[in-house]
Amino acid sequence: MKSIPEIFGELVLNDEELKKRIGQKTYDQFKNSLDDDQKEILNLDLANKIADAMKDWALEKGATHYTHWFQPLNGVSAEKHESFISPQKDGTVLMKFSGKELVKGEADGSSFPSGGLRSTFEARGYTAWDASSHAFVRNETLYIPTIFMSYHGHVLDKKTPLHRSSTVLKRQTLRFVKLFGKNSKHARVTVGAEQEYFLIDKDMFEKRLDLKLTGRTLFGARSPKSQELEDHYYGQIKTRVMQFMIDLDRELWRLGIPAKTRHNEVAPCQHELAPVFERVSVAIDHNQLTMEIMKKTAEKHGLVCLLHEKPFANMNGSGKHNNWSVSVDGVGNMLDPGDNPEVNYQFLLYVSCIMAAVDTHQDLLRISVATAGNEHRLGGNEAPPGIVTMFLGKQITEILESLSDAKSYSKQAIRSTSHGVKFIANFDNDTSDRNRTSPMAFTGNKFEFRMPGSSMNLSGVNIALNTALADVLENVCTEIEQSNDKEQAIKLAIATIFKKHHRILFNGNGYSLAWEKEAEARGLLNLKTVPEAVSLYASQKNIDLFKRQGIYTEEEVKARETILLEEYCKTIKIESLTMLDMLNRQILPAIFEYEKHLSQTIIDKQILKMDKTIEFNVLKRITNLLKELSKGKDNLLKALVEVRDITNWKQKAATYRQKVFKAMTEVRVACDELERVMPKTLWPFPNYADILFKN
Repeated sequence: MKSIPEIFGELVLNDEELKKRIGQKTYDQFKNSLDDDQKEILNLDLANKIADAMKDWALEKGATHYTHWFQPLNGVSAEKHESFISPQKDGTVLMKFSGKELVKGEADGSSFPSGGLRSTFEARGYTAWDASSHAFVRNETLYIPTIFMSYHGHVLDKKTPLHRSSTVLKRQTLRFVKLFGKNSKHARVTVGAEQEYFLIDKDMFEKRLDLKLTGRTLFGARSPKSQELEDHYYGQIKTRVMQFMIDLDRELWRLGIPAKTRHNEVAPCQHELAPVFERVSVAIDHNQLTMEIMKKTAEKHGLVCLLHEKPFANMNGSGKHNNWSVSVDGVGNMLDPGDNPEVNYQFLLYVSCIMAAVDTHQDLLRISVATAGNEHRLGGNEAPPGIVTMFLGKQITEILESLSDAKSYSKQAIRSTSHGVKFIANFDNDTSDRNRTSPMAFTGNKFEFRMPGSSMNLSGVNIALNTALADVLENVCTEIEQSNDKEQAIKLAIATIFKKHHRILFNGNGYSLAWEKEAEARGLLNLKTVPEAVSLYASQKNIDLFKRQGIYTEEEVKARETILLEEYCKTIKIESLTMLDMLNRQILPAIFEYEKHLSQTIIDKQILKMDKTIEFNVLKRITNLLKELSKGKDNLLKALVEVRDITNWKQKAATYRQKVFKAMTEVRVACDELERVMPKTLWPFPNYADILFKN
């Protein structure tokens, strides 16, 4: 078996391989064209040389086709495969691939979400090569990362605005470090995406219509044993799951994805994979691939990978933590406080700007994680609350407080942990503990944004973070640049920002009810539902921000609001119809069968003059629960009729949440109680214990 260094990236056309194939001069010309601030664009002659090299490399890897791989606004990736064959007059074929085919493709845009940016009959869309991401081979196909736009130039994907937001943040960060005497030329946003997921047996999955159609269980009583013993988290990985993880890591490594950490998560059947940091656009490409490969690899092991945020009720759901930082050449990580953060004003001002960005744009960060699946997870005692706050830790907070109050800071001595075992080395503690309830937590050299859901494309999150910070940096840099005393202006800016935005800092328990009241008193937003959050997307504040930074036009912002609301409505509709299907065709027939059995037993015992109390009480309990179920079902049908004729997406989404979702909850509560009463042999699909403890 090959070693990890031998297989890592073997299916990727990386820089070294490309340089070897096109030569140093052509390679340098290509790399220079990727500089964000250069006016030069990739010319056709250069594109032809690269396309030819790309084709030859792909053929050597067994590829027969190529595809422009892009990320439309439905959150998943898209691809259309074209073969390399070019028929000749003599009946033979040649394998060809031109620069024109590399840099531009055409995709039918009529069936992708557009939010009204194009009419349904307008089908033409364009894909354009994203030369900043490496091409790779999968399934005998050369994958070429691209962006996706409409015929009229509207952005129809997630990657284009991500690149734009990264560019404006890089530009403002380079301007920022210049205030501190650094004439750097390159900066990059980096992200590490921790991916949580569930693995369940495929046989169990196939017997559950709700899992197959919606990704989550719409019915299911709590298992007698769940995660109460806290024995699964970091526990020994079961053999079958370990074989999946081994295969998964090797598949990811072959594609150059730096999978690093694997472990069991809190809930039964729940696990996590975490990669090493990468440039943000590459990290998101890799995360999209990771989710796809997880599902494919699971199938090979007779498993199914669930990426829904809440597959099982009354248990932990799955998130995707976005570990975010910014690095500058000659400077390093902008979020590294160094050994003496109290005098590291570059770090302190940058963090202060992030604080201002998060406070000013709480709504955008909340909107960036607003999906029907994530709505089940946020606010539970397993994930951050829906209230956006920041955690800086005791030391950094105290330093900023001292600057704000113009007081001297007393540096705390580093505390060493002594465990009392002589042959085990003592170690120094970090300057502060971590806060797992914080949505935006500083973890020593990065911010961990913990709100995203496990199935999400992380572009939206990072567009919001990048754009919000770039906007603050632009204002702060302008103010300091105009000052005659920059050192004093920097200190003043830190103090001013802290006084204005310190309400966003919270180092306590985000799960407590007291915090919700305190957050309200602070004036922080508490957007509990998707309709509440998304309806703020196209506010004038947000439109102005995106236009000012060149990320979206006003029409594109409004389109994205519509898409998010429409997606929410469609998700709840599918779930409600699936619930009714399972109820009518599986659950009710099973209950009626049991009622019939109980009734006959009661009659038989009555004839024999035997005690029928237990059977009668069970039948009475079932009858009462059926009344509750019938009421919930009637409410659900009524709500679905009501919402059908609503054309305004904001009103439609609100009605789905307030009426359809509420009725679904009523139906589920009654059904889950019935499951506890019914014989296991008659219940029509696997229960939680069957699913969670089969592996």
